[in-house]
Amino acid sequence: MSDEHDNDYDDVTTEHDATETPARNGDGAVPRNPDDERLAVVREAPPTGGAEGDDDEYQWHTGLNRPTGVPDAVEFVDVHKAFGRNKILRGLNMGLPEGKISMILGPSGTGKSVCIKHMVGLLYPDEGDVLVHGESVPNMTDDELFDMRKRFGVLFQDGALFGSMNLVDNVAFPLRQHTDKSEDEILEIVHKRLEEVGLQGAHDKMPNELSGGMRKRAGFARALVLDPNIVLFDEPDSGLDPVRTALLCELIQEIHDENGGAYTVITHDIMSARRVAEYISVLWKGRIVEAGPAEELFNSENAFVRQFLSGESQGPLGME
Repeated sequence: MSDEHDNDYDDVTTEHDATETPARNGDGAVPRNPDDERLAVVREAPPTGGAEGDDDEYQWHTGLNRPTGVPDAVEFVDVHKAFGRNKILRGLNMGLPEGKISMILGPSGTGKSVCIKHMVGLLYPDEGDVLVHGESVPNMTDDELFDMRKRFGVLFQDGALFGSMNLVDNVAFPLRQHTDKSEDEILEIVHKRLEEVGLQGAHDKMPNELSGGMRKRAGFARALVLDPNIVLFDEPDSGLDPVRTALLCELIQEIHDENGGAYTVITHDIMSARRVAEYISVLWKGRIVEAGPAEELFNSENAFVRQFLSGESQGPLGME
């Protein structure tokens, strides 16, 4: 696949089974608790660069990834990524826990969508590693990468539907491309997924006949047809009004309750995070400020996290 539009640095264009990854000392990693192999990796931010700390751009980054009691489905290990002179990820350490709905939050331009591209192998880190269920994505062969991508479902901002295909054919596309299932089996799966997202009466509609919310739901159905272990949502609430955003959040929660897996949502919408997030990673300037269970993040003592999650004007984050 091409990364031809990777020169856009904003989120619109712009993070595993950790039990097999040895802990590293001396570079900010905290060793795993030997009494509980299920604990997610806990990391501290890399050393700060300011002489006194007051002027250091990372002074608010504690880098804490609080344990969740489960392994990570995806892990970023000291990941650096730059496009020319524009450094997007600068030593990112982030884990996304198995079986939970995670949200990656942060200001625009901090690299949230670049993280999705690293997970599925559309981008490779300049330094560091990205692990999916304990396997290094940059070190995969083309065949291994192709198989690994089948574990993912991805819902893009606009649904990314094919304009020349009706709804059924759009949702069936991954099954026809990647499986040997009969047409009857494919249609049975497609109809089930369309019913799950409330589109059972729109089978023959073309994408241009669907509302924005319907296109999102159609994209969600297509993301689910291969029964992925990991589902990624790149700003799924973009372009939706508050009511439809709330309904989409309910749908994500319901489908996750039924199917399980590691769901990761990139969003700016704090209300969405309050509704469905079980684990939150706050990303700023290419590194994790803090990460952990949602209830802990919403009660964080960190000034930046508190400001961002409450939407206050006063705090470390300004208009720059």
